[in-house]
Amino acid sequence: MSTAGLEVLVSKNITKQYSSGQIAVDQVSLVIKKDECLGIVGESGSGKSTLARCLLALEKVDQGEIWFKNKALHTASKEDLRSIRRGVQAVFQNPAASLNPKLKIIDSLMEPLDFQKIIQPAFLIGTRHQREKTAEHLLEMVELPSKYLTCYPHELSGGEKQRVTIARAISIEPSLIILDEPTASLDVSVQAKILNLLKDLQQHLGVSYLFISHDLAAVNFMSDRIMVMKQGQIVDQFSKYDLFSVKRNPYTKELLHVFEG
Repeated sequence: MSTAGLEVLVSKNITKQYSSGQIAVDQVSLVIKKDECLGIVGESGSGKSTLARCLLALEKVDQGEIWFKNKALHTASKEDLRSIRRGVQAVFQNPAASLNPKLKIIDSLMEPLDFQKIIQPAFLIGTRHQREKTAEHLLEMVELPSKYLTCYPHELSGGEKQRVTIARAISIEPSLIILDEPTASLDVSVQAKILNLLKDLQQHLGVSYLFISHDLAAVNFMSDRIMVMKQGQIVDQFSKYDLFSVKRNPYTKELLHVFEG
């Protein structure tokens, strides 16, 4: 039986309000299917990163439901969340903040697999119980040389550090990776290489992505479907092929003007 089109993550009318009274996420519903990339675009302050944290269960929603592969994140216990999170990983904007400066790259890279010893990713068959070979293979998957395993984060460039965080995210073979502005802190010359790497990994591994960015060009390149977020709400959603349709929301057209400009 084909699993194509199955829903990996579903949110239903989720709302997050801060103690200040600000509603950062307002009645957001979305569906991410197997093997697809859903893009979310919006300006800074539109609620994109708060949405990501809610979907990762790092922020508790005030209303609504979040389901990952038919498991309820919004009501899950801490123990259940630990189990569910094996299938959902994240890559954030600042790779330096994701890597412990006191750990060598091999130790940061292998942290998820060291913790989840029972996980046997298909792409690590034959090397899973050989720590250094596993780490070398993971670096190879993100196009980094094995000599970096003994380096510390400060010895790597921003793009190289982001490749390490991507390798760490894929290491336990998640069903979904949430990418929150993964290229925003990188030089323009590096951004395209990281986006191409992410595309190649998705095709190779069959992982689903939620790709969040203020950069419409990057979202359009990465995504199958696009949702536009403004002031905590989804104001437009469409297939990437309908980006230039006259039916687009006026706010989408504003973003498109910047994209074309």
